[in-house]
Amino acid sequence: MADGTPAPTIVHETDPVDATYAERLTKIKGILSGETSIQLTLQFLYSHNKSDLLILKTIKQSVEMRNSVCHSATIYANAIMHAGTTVDTFLRENLDWLSRATNWAKFSATAGLGVIHRGHLQQGRSLMAPYLPQGGAGGGGSPYSEGGALYALGLIHANHGEGIKEFLRDSLRSTNVEVIQHGACLGLGLSAIGTADEEIYDDVKSVLYTDSAVAGEAAGISMGLLLVGTATEKASEMLAYAHETQHEKIIRGLALGIALTVYGREEGADTLIEQMTRDQDPIIRYGGMYALALAYSGTANNKAIRQLLHFAVSDVSDDVRRTAVLALGFVLYSDPEQTPRIVSLLSESYNPHVRYGAALAVGISCAGTGLSEAISLLEPLTSDVVDFVRQGALIAMAMVMVQISEASDSRVGTFRRQLEKIILDKHEDTMSKMGAILASGILDAGGRNVTIRLLSKTKHDKVTAVIGLAVFSQFWYWYPLIYFISLAFSPTAFIGLNYDLKVPKFEFMSHAKPSLFEYPKPTTVATANTAAKLPTAVLSTSVKAKARAKKEAEQKANAEKTSGAEKSVNESGSGKDKEGDAMQVDSSATAEKKAAEPEPAFEILVNPARVVPAQEKYIKLLEDSRYVPVKLSPSGFVLLKDLREHEPEVLSLTDAPTSTASPATGAAAATQGTTASAMAVDDEPQPPQAFEYAS
Repeated sequence: MADGTPAPTIVHETDPVDATYAERLTKIKGILSGETSIQLTLQFLYSHNKSDLLILKTIKQSVEMRNSVCHSATIYANAIMHAGTTVDTFLRENLDWLSRATNWAKFSATAGLGVIHRGHLQQGRSLMAPYLPQGGAGGGGSPYSEGGALYALGLIHANHGEGIKEFLRDSLRSTNVEVIQHGACLGLGLSAIGTADEEIYDDVKSVLYTDSAVAGEAAGISMGLLLVGTATEKASEMLAYAHETQHEKIIRGLALGIALTVYGREEGADTLIEQMTRDQDPIIRYGGMYALALAYSGTANNKAIRQLLHFAVSDVSDDVRRTAVLALGFVLYSDPEQTPRIVSLLSESYNPHVRYGAALAVGISCAGTGLSEAISLLEPLTSDVVDFVRQGALIAMAMVMVQISEASDSRVGTFRRQLEKIILDKHEDTMSKMGAILASGILDAGGRNVTIRLLSKTKHDKVTAVIGLAVFSQFWYWYPLIYFISLAFSPTAFIGLNYDLKVPKFEFMSHAKPSLFEYPKPTTVATANTAAKLPTAVLSTSVKAKARAKKEAEQKANAEKTSGAEKSVNESGSGKDKEGDAMQVDSSATAEKKAAEPEPAFEILVNPARVVPAQEKYIKLLEDSRYVPVKLSPSGFVLLKDLREHEPEVLSLTDAPTSTASPATGAAAATQGTTASAMAVDDEPQPPQAFEYAS
C-alpha cells in the first residue's frame, strides 16, 4: 500500500501536461499528414452534395445497351459527378443495368467506387472488401472486378497510402493474372506517389519484365507515379526497356512514366527530353512531349513553348503533334489568359489531331476559370466535323466551365442544353456522345462542390492535381485512366475551424446577389422527357373528332359571349378580351410583388458553405460575429478565434452517426453492421454486391 501511494500522485502531476502535449501532437500530425483536411472535405462533400440524379437517369435511358462505350461513359460520369461524396445511390438503383458490364467495363465500374469514396481512408478497405481478391490469386470473383477494386483502393488512398501499400503489394505478388496486376500496379502507383519506395519499385519492375502488354502498361505508369520529380537514373533503365519490348502498350506506359520522373525539373530534364524527342519511335517522342510538359509545368517557359510549337507543326506522327499541342496546356496553366491566344491558330488547323490537342490544352490550362476567350475558342470546336475533336472540345469546355454559374455567363446554360441534345440524339457519333456524357459528369463534379485547380492559393503547383490531369489525358488510349481526373478536384468551400479543429456553426456574408453563385437548378422530368419524345402518329379519325369539338366549342363561346366567357374556352376569338384582362391583372399583380421584393444584394451563408472561386472577393464576416479568423481567407480552411469562449458552441459537421451523419460514420455504421442513421439513401456506401456476376 505504501509502495502504491506515490504512483497516483505522480500521474496526477504529469497527466494534464502529457495529455495536452499528446493532443496537440495528434492535431499537428493530422494537419501535416493531410488526414484532418481530407476528413473535413469528405464530410463537407457528403453533407452539401447537390448532384442531379435525373441527369444520369436521362443519360442512362438514352444510351443504347449495345453501345458499351457510352455505357462505360455513364459509369465514369456517375463516379466523377459523385467524386468524394460517398453517395453511390445511382449504382444501387441500377444494379441490373450495371451487371451487364463485362470485362474491362466491369473493371471500370468497380474502380469508379474508388472515385466516389475518395479520401475515405479509414473505411476504404472494408468498403471495397466484397470485390477484393480473396485468399491469394483470384478468389473466385471476376478478375476484372478484383483488378478494378485494387485500382479503386489506390484512388481512395491517392497520395495517402501508408495504410494500404502493404496490402496492394501482397495482392500484386500473389497473382499472375494480368488484369489484377494492372489494377494493383495502378493502385500502388497512386497510393505511393512520389515516395520512390525501392521495394515497391522492384515489385512493379518484376511485373514489367513479364512482358505482358496489359500489366506492363500499368507498370510503366506506376513506376512514373512512384518516382515523380526524382529525375532518377532509373529513367534510363525504363527507356532501355521501352526500346527492347515489342508491345506498344508497354512503350506508351513507360514513355509517360519517364515523363513523370522529370516533373518540375526544368533545365535538369533537357538531356532526357532531347534523347526522347529525337527517338525514331513516335511513341517515345510522344513521351518526350509529356516530359517537356511536366518538366516545365506551370512555368510558361518560352523555350519549352517554342519546342512544343515546333513539334506541333513539324512531326510526322499525328500522335506526337496532338500531344505537343496538348502539352502547352501544362506549361501555361499559371498564366491561363495566354493559352487561347497561343493555340488559336492551331485550333483552326486542317489536322483534326492538332485541333483536338488545342481544345484539351485550353481545357487543362483554363480549368475552372470560366475564361471568356477560352469558351469562345472552344465553341466552334464543339460542332467540329470530326467526332473526336467534338469529344475533346466538350470535355475541355466542361473543365473550363466547372463551378461557373449561368448568371455569370449565359453560355453555361447553352452548353448544358447542347450536352443534353447530343446525348439524346440517336444519330450522334459514339465518340462525341461519350464526350458529352463525360462533360456532364465534369460540369457537376463532386456533387457540384469541386473545381479543377492546378495552383494552390499561394500560387504553388498542386503536384497531385497536375499528375492527375497528365495521366487523365491518356484516356485517348485507355479509358480507365479517366478516373485520374479526380486527383485534380479541389473543394470550393469555406470551412471555418475552431481551436479543436471542429466546425462551429456561424453566419457570414457573401456580398453579391444570391443568383450569381447559386447551384444550377435541378432538372425536371418534363425537360428530360420532352426532348426524347418521338413524333406521335395522328389518326385521321382523331383529326376529324378534334375539328368537330373545336366547332362546337366556338358555337358555345359565341352563345355565352355576353354573359362573360368561361376561361376554359381557349380557342375562341371572343374569349380573348376577358382572358387578356385577367392576364394583365395577374401580371401587374406579380410585377408589383416582384417590385416589392427585389433580389437582395447579399446572401447570408452558414459555415461550412460552398464558396466558388469567383465568389471569394465578395466574402465578408459579420460585424458582431462570435468568431474572427486568425488570418482572413475567403475560402478553404480558415482557423477561427472564439470571442465568447464561455458560451456553448453549436457544431455544424459532427462525427456522431446522427440523422445528419458524416459520410465516414454513415459508412462505418453500415460496414460494421450497426444500425445506421436515418439517411435512408445515402447512409450505406457499401458497394452493391449484386453486380458481381460471373462473366
